[in-house]
Amino acid sequence: MADTIKTETILSVGIAEGDGLSLGKILLNSTWQLRGASNCQDARKFLDHHHVPVVLSEPELPDGTWRELLNSMAELSTPPNLIVSSRLADSSLWAEVLNLGGFDVLMTPFEAEEVLRVTANAQRDWGCKRVEGVARAARAS
Repeated sequence: MADTIKTETILSVGIAEGDGLSLGKILLNSTWQLRGASNCQDARKFLDHHHVPVVLSEPELPDGTWRELLNSMAELSTPPNLIVSSRLADSSLWAEVLNLGGFDVLMTPFEAEEVLRVTANAQRDWGCKRVEGVARAARAS
């Protein structure tokens, strides 16, 4: 069996150890390369140097929340799509995430099919935004 070529990075931020292991197993045979950051500051440092289409974050982080992470990422030229993961995912969290510009919410413990579907959709959406941004910049110059 040939090794899968990892084509895109997903950055997990503050994901609990057990959920992180589960996520790693789910993404093992996918095209995703999983990278981790423990907090908003570490995530932003990583994102300043890497094009990342998808960030998966816990709602509460040691140095902030998913909202602060989302606001920080908005400063990037092509911000990643943010998916919030939570054991307490409900319609109010989902509505807040979408209304503030996040991409989606995933309930933990993670379900493989759901993780792969949501991250693939987030990656496609990010790619479209990136292409639109390049086209807009070309028209402006």
